[in-house]
Amino acid sequence: MIETEILVIGGGPAGLCAAVEAAEHGAKVLLLDDKDVLGGQLIKQTHRFFGSQQQYAGVRGIDIAGILIRNAEKFGVELMPGATVTAIYDDGVVLAAAADRTIKIRPEKMVVATGAYENTLAFPNCDLPGVYGAGAVQTLMNVNGVAPGERVLMVGAGNIGLIVTYQLLQAGIRVAAIVEAADKVGGYYVHANKIRRLGVPILLRHTVKYALGKDGVEGAVIVRLDDKFRPVTGTERALDVDTICLAVGLTPLTELLWNAGCEMKYVSQLGGHVAWHDEDMRTSRGDIYVAGDASGIEEASSAMIEGKVAGLNAAYMLKRDTGLTSEVREERLKNYHDQLYRLRRGPFGEKARVGKSVLTGAPMPAAGPIESTPHSDATFSKGARVVIECEQNIPCNPCEATCPHGAITVGDDIVNYPVLDPARCNACGICVVNCPGLALFVINRDYSETETEIMLPYEFLPLPNKGDRVDAFDRKGNFACRATVSRVIKSKKFDRTALVSLVVEDKYADVVRSFRVNGGQKTERTEKAAGDVPDDMDTVICVCEDVTRRQIEEAIDRDGARSIDEIKRLLRCGMGPCQGKTCQRLIMQILSRKLNRNIEEFKPQTYRGPMKPVPLGLLAKANNEEKD
Repeated sequence: MIETEILVIGGGPAGLCAAVEAAEHGAKVLLLDDKDVLGGQLIKQTHRFFGSQQQYAGVRGIDIAGILIRNAEKFGVELMPGATVTAIYDDGVVLAAAADRTIKIRPEKMVVATGAYENTLAFPNCDLPGVYGAGAVQTLMNVNGVAPGERVLMVGAGNIGLIVTYQLLQAGIRVAAIVEAADKVGGYYVHANKIRRLGVPILLRHTVKYALGKDGVEGAVIVRLDDKFRPVTGTERALDVDTICLAVGLTPLTELLWNAGCEMKYVSQLGGHVAWHDEDMRTSRGDIYVAGDASGIEEASSAMIEGKVAGLNAAYMLKRDTGLTSEVREERLKNYHDQLYRLRRGPFGEKARVGKSVLTGAPMPAAGPIESTPHSDATFSKGARVVIECEQNIPCNPCEATCPHGAITVGDDIVNYPVLDPARCNACGICVVNCPGLALFVINRDYSETETEIMLPYEFLPLPNKGDRVDAFDRKGNFACRATVSRVIKSKKFDRTALVSLVVEDKYADVVRSFRVNGGQKTERTEKAAGDVPDDMDTVICVCEDVTRRQIEEAIDRDGARSIDEIKRLLRCGMGPCQGKTCQRLIMQILSRKLNRNIEEFKPQTYRGPMKPVPLGLLAKANNEEKD
């Protein structure tokens, strides 16, 4: 039996920050994660972070993971990767399974930072090889160095879908299109603009109708949706792709919190069922704290701060004096809550603001108005200066933080639009290379009497050479003109982003925003025959146990099933390796539609340990050791 003061379950950004915060204030901390490499989703995230410098804005996620792990080691956190927590028992004992043993832990306090799992989408042939979640695609590419396919259809235009699309293009993989059921892009426009500039169409009010293929994906049929999200007959198109990537949202991973007996509540704005928790991140079970996506789906910046809040309060509430005074605690909590308030100020924080209020019943924090119109850069005819193309109130200020001349101002409210002082800007390009959204450019009108030089951020290989002639494109990925590469600047300080300058005729100064070398990023759409239309009732809902929509609806109509547990007993849904993560949400949607009840009325399956697949040999070995 391992005795520890604080057990942190989950080694992602929230868990690592919780562990560091608690250890920094004198607590003995043990952190477990089911993966062999700590960092959670950070180890897949090759893009620069948004937020402020306090949340490592401008630093790539893969590098933030290393920073947090080193901090944990510095403060003496005991790290145990490759250990899966399978149950939390009523007597306070936590059971975990490692490669060759089971581990029993008795902590005084726990922080559950288990993150989230990906939602899936049910459509005919969705069980074919070649249909992936976006996280799986990132793991293949950015962790294992494996291309998921050669030509991809992305489903979902939230931040995850947009970011993974960009990473696919960086890996040299063609993306036929992004389809999005909503009538607007759900992610940051700066992410969407990067995609559009590279020629990938974003088709709003569209979805995938069915996949083509027998032994793997050979194509995808997409369809336009009306304003009630119903397919519009006659608008089907078949795309020639070998991979379908699903980026259709996340659900908090809360099975351990259910198992521990925490009070749970369905809050749609937070992504589904979450444990009730107060501002201190403490659940209804006073010894358990929660942080990150397990407490509600948000960006990693917010997850890190929530982790700090949970770790700080868990350390303060230990049964011994850790030296953490109430004054220090209150001061740090005020700082962390202020950071959360600022991150959630803009339109992209509204779900979290509303969700946390719905969860606790507390009124939403009072918030003053924010800027609603970006500061446009007026056309200028002389000189060189930065042009800022930020279109939304997103929490981000690396441009202000890195400008050596103080020419860009965002202010304390980091969801404000950046404002340029042309008198202070010397067009050095430092802000251009540090912008996470690649939304800043330098325009030099004085290059010659008839030509303009445009400095662009560039994150692809191979880099062009000075003097190369390239195809220049506009903001929508349309060909604009031929351009000449005048400069290529790369430096270790630029963190894998280069600055490439193009010379174009003056009339293209406000048009050109990207380029391609030898057509390397062309993503023109290729259509193919749609083939026979499969029966939607044969769509596989539970992939692990091969259970179809027809079988689930028959269980409801014929057998009277009224809950996930009843369907599980009848059809084995949720008994496979994924433990219901793929099918559970889909079954809740079917129950809601068939029984005409709100989805929040349906609970997930009953969670009993072990809640994740564990080799029987490990359990037998543990049992024998106890007898000995």
